[in-house]
Amino acid sequence: MRSLILASAIALTSLPIAAEPIPFDGAWKTQRFSLFSSNTYRFKGSELDVLSDGSVSMAYVALDSSRWDARDAQWNWSVVEGVAATDLTRKGGDDRNLALYFVFLPQAEAERLRGGNIRKLLGNEQARVLVYVWGGEHGRNQQLDSPYLGARGKTVVLRNAGTGSHREDVDLARDYQRAFGSQVEALVGLAVSADSDDTDGAIRARIAGLRLE
Repeated sequence: MRSLILASAIALTSLPIAAEPIPFDGAWKTQRFSLFSSNTYRFKGSELDVLSDGSVSMAYVALDSSRWDARDAQWNWSVVEGVAATDLTRKGGDDRNLALYFVFLPQAEAERLRGGNIRKLLGNEQARVLVYVWGGEHGRNQQLDSPYLGARGKTVVLRNAGTGSHREDVDLARDYQRAFGSQVEALVGLAVSADSDDTDGAIRARIAGLRLE
């Protein structure tokens, strides 16, 4: 019995830190793209509320190195009010309800840029970005070229434009291989955006229970 208890204790203490939820807290920062408009982000611990009124901006967080080896992600998201379907491949016409960005770098570059802001990460030539989207007029699970990141980013359509609530479970390693033709590297940052400026629409949405494993 003692050996069984000991084995169970070892198994529990060996669980990866990355399996813990990602908190929506003060570690998150916001990035404006315009001086005159910005989304509203309400960080509520396990939940993030996003409000967008004819605006676009981004909230982001740099990940601790204990989470760099994450290969799967899960989250819940809901949209109460959203924008119309758009062409997500068209720069300046690609409004979407929600987008969740996963930013990867080679290990050595991740160490060099540890804790860097989102502009520095997204602008790095070695960065690769998977952008999971709720919005647009495309088919589910389609991978689209990013109109902003070029060959360094892929848009993965999880939900078309519309409202509702859904649970997502994505295989980052599989999607990375499909998008970039290589093995997934260090996951160094996350970002959330909502985009309603091109359609002058309104978005009321939430992301909750975000986990990496």
